[in-house]
Amino acid sequence: MLGNLGNPLKIAVIGSGPSGFYAAEALLKANIDVRVDMFDRLPTPYGLVRGGVAPDHQKIKSVIMVYDKVAALPAFRFFGNVKLGQDIQVDDLSKFYHMIVYAVGNETDRKLGISGEDIHGSYSATSFVGWYNSHPDYRNEQFDLSCERVAVVGIGNVAMDVTRILAEDPEKLATTDIAGYALDALRKSKVKEIYLLGRRGPAQAAFSPAEIHEIGELENADLVLDPKEAELDEVSKGEVLDINAKKNVEYLREHALKGEGSKSKKVRLRLCVSPVEILGKDGKITAVKLEKNKLVRDQKGSIAALGTGVFETISVDMVFRSVGYRGVPIAGVPFDQKSGRIPNVEGRVTDIQTKQPILGHYVVGWAKRGPSGLIGTNRADSQATVKNMLADIASVSETPLIPSSSKDVAPWLKDKDVQFVSFQDWKSLDKIELERGKANGKIREKFSRVSDMLSSVNQETPVL
Repeated sequence: MLGNLGNPLKIAVIGSGPSGFYAAEALLKANIDVRVDMFDRLPTPYGLVRGGVAPDHQKIKSVIMVYDKVAALPAFRFFGNVKLGQDIQVDDLSKFYHMIVYAVGNETDRKLGISGEDIHGSYSATSFVGWYNSHPDYRNEQFDLSCERVAVVGIGNVAMDVTRILAEDPEKLATTDIAGYALDALRKSKVKEIYLLGRRGPAQAAFSPAEIHEIGELENADLVLDPKEAELDEVSKGEVLDINAKKNVEYLREHALKGEGSKSKKVRLRLCVSPVEILGKDGKITAVKLEKNKLVRDQKGSIAALGTGVFETISVDMVFRSVGYRGVPIAGVPFDQKSGRIPNVEGRVTDIQTKQPILGHYVVGWAKRGPSGLIGTNRADSQATVKNMLADIASVSETPLIPSSSKDVAPWLKDKDVQFVSFQDWKSLDKIELERGKANGKIREKFSRVSDMLSSVNQETPVL
């Protein structure tokens, strides 16, 4: 049977972020003979750990040491710079692998769905985060930081990161792995006020206690909020709050009493408000119209924000939306447009029409459950999917369409002139980035162009 010694279970993992590596880890620790090949559309691994975690959160990035141990195992291979749906199709993968795991995350953001959202100066938080993190997709984005007032819609941890990077003293970021071009732009920034806009109250805030504390402790910026907005409404008073919600409520109550403060920048947290229109003039943003909300119980018993018909307008020059994320459809892979995820039952990918599991196809991480949890949340999530994969081995063994053990994807990709990047190639790039950073007094200077990465892999004199 598949998985017995000498008859290895061959698995393709699509995506090299946390959920992909945790899936590979669980598979390689299982008591079976298994081979895991991991693919990523970028030449670099680690997904959002590299392209999403803020540059001033280096301790969080240390999780890659766990992934490197997985990558060092002899039954693991990495194929970077290989895009599913372009360089290789799902049908092609089925010729080489018994099972496919989609660990593709949520690569785009949700829209606000309001008038004026497309005016110049309105951006996704995703693009800003990718820009300052040297992500190749966002390398050429332009953000005019000569403006003085910015609104960040949403109060999750990504919104906190965007706010902190805008409000932080750039010199505090100078030794991190922030993109050099982003650091230059932040040094010239004229941003003085940042409005953080949350549609519900302090008890429902999505930021972690650590994230809001970081905002409150910025050297150059005061966290300011109305004491009335820091208090619990009647609906929230009836809730049993978890430990993080209790910490957030207590911190905001205490901080609200500090008033305006005396620092040069202000982060103004507004709660129970929703943007209903972005206003502009001559093609540029001038303001955001807000509606005051009250909190109510919805049909499911959850606390929801309901507009009251009371409006106000705040002057801003730029807007970042951070109201959730969704996946991007991939050719040959089922996709639920409504949820923005790959349809599945406990990690088993299901057919859109029949709702039945598709044998040999699985999903992990945000592509499975949506954008929730922290990096570590993905470990248990991936392990749960792998448990079902192992339970399905017998069923996969019975299909007559299993690939021959002699077939291998590497020569096939070479024959198609796909320039894939191995994990050893990545380690060479990693070394160059560290050397570039050291030369500039930084932890690392990332490559931000795929062409430069590939050039450095292919030539004796690397691109510096």
